[in-house]
Amino acid sequence: MKKRHGAEQIVAKLRQADVELGKGLKVPEVCKQMGVSEQTYLQVEDQVWRDGPADGQAVAGYGRSRTRG
Repeated sequence: MKKRHGAEQIVAKLRQADVELGKGLKVPEVCKQMGVSEQTYLQVEDQVWRDGPADGQAVAGYGRSRTRG
């Protein structure tokens, strides 16, 4: 069975990814560190930016930078 993350965990992972991307890592490297597929990361990130987090938390100060490689 697949492991599902709660909204708070997803936001935390996206913030962690943003920090790592800010350090110059590329999306595939960050995804490998977090243990998620690149496709899943990009889909969830896009959904959060479109709809906002599922639990209504603001993602204030969250940069939109990503580098694929």
